[in-house]
Amino acid sequence: MTAATTHPGTAIRPTTVGFGNLLISEWTKLRSVRSTYWTTVVSALATVAIAGLVCGRYVHDFDHMRPAERQSDLTNFGLTGVFLAQIAFGTLGVLAISSEYGTGMIRATLTAVPQRRTVLAAKAAVLAAATIAIGEIIGFAAFGLGQAILSSKHTGVSLGDPGAFRATMGAGLYPAATAMLGFGLGALIRHTAGALSALFGLLYAGTAVIDLLPTDWRNRLINYMPVNAGSQVLAVRHTPGALGAWTGFGGFLCYAAAAVIGALLLINRRDA
Repeated sequence: MTAATTHPGTAIRPTTVGFGNLLISEWTKLRSVRSTYWTTVVSALATVAIAGLVCGRYVHDFDHMRPAERQSDLTNFGLTGVFLAQIAFGTLGVLAISSEYGTGMIRATLTAVPQRRTVLAAKAAVLAAATIAIGEIIGFAAFGLGQAILSSKHTGVSLGDPGAFRATMGAGLYPAATAMLGFGLGALIRHTAGALSALFGLLYAGTAVIDLLPTDWRNRLINYMPVNAGSQVLAVRHTPGALGAWTGFGGFLCYAAAAVIGALLLINRRDA
């Protein structure tokens, strides 16, 4: 048996995984865990079922309504369940990264691909693409069901009506942005329970704290809180004093971007 020899002038070329292969790897991870499927099922059932219930009740009570009560935001009726889907998507975003830290799998991932920021960017890209796709399918399904029910009283709207298409698109984008916020917090905190507490605290507890402030301060700040800002993309009728649809959603994206960018900046400075 002869020992392997190396020639002094021969350079060893480092192998790289490649970002495309890394995306495939992260997609395989995401679709192979139960939380992804449960999130999809819960979000779909919640959003579509609530659309049916809300629109069904409107139709049931329609003949007894006063004219003013009939002038509701009928597009938003079919999208009410998005706020429950938001919880499921946010949880998925946290688990997409925190579960690897919890099991220790992140060490194997970073050993195979030492470029930590590249790994985190790939995870974020896959999660964003998956949640947007799932969210849009659920959003348009809920809108379709809701308007089909409302059409029995000839009160439904179509996607061509002012604001309807934008609101329905927003029904997919809004929970996806929540998933990215959860992902960023999960990457920063690296502990599932802590990240979930931070996520729901930011989404809901912050608004409760703002409500305790003096009225002038409260009225100025409340529109910039995550849920209040982001949900404007779902509204067809603009509330006086609230942020615009895309301005509010852009503000919500800033929260998510801040969390993800913070995680990208810190990941090279911390142990796996």
